[in-house]
Amino acid sequence: MKFSLRIGAALVALVALSGCASSYQGGQKQGLGTLIGGAAGAVAGAQFGDGSGRLAMTALGTLAGAVIGNSFGESLDRADRQYAGRAQQVALEHKPNGSNTTWRNPDSGHYGTIKPTQTYRSRSGEYCREYQHTVVIGGRTEDAYGRACRQPDGSWEIRNES
Repeated sequence: MKFSLRIGAALVALVALSGCASSYQGGQKQGLGTLIGGAAGAVAGAQFGDGSGRLAMTALGTLAGAVIGNSFGESLDRADRQYAGRAQQVALEHKPNGSNTTWRNPDSGHYGTIKPTQTYRSRSGEYCREYQHTVVIGGRTEDAYGRACRQPDGSWEIRNES
């Protein structure tokens, strides 16, 4: 169970950082963080167990993801997500495995690092990279792990399904 909560937390952090919610402000970003977190947690939880065990893990993942997503939605503002998103694009596109790309929002003081950890070709032929994204918000450090695949337009799409 502890493992699935960590995956749910990582997915939530990843989605919050990816800029998906960048057009939301105020209380809306917190609500959106809750929704995205719950959905990501449900997906992560559904990867574990069989039968009723899988249902329980999905429910647990949904709850954990919603709580964590709410917190991240409240903590990261639009500018934070933009700084993180730009750094993530640079890291995935240009940096070798094991090297860090940093970002910092001078207004909020929030900052982070993105480190590609593995590069490979998917079964469908796309170039994909696994990475670690560490974020520091108000002195609290959160680590997220993810996978992104290169799209025909050059952007990197977050892929966290197994």
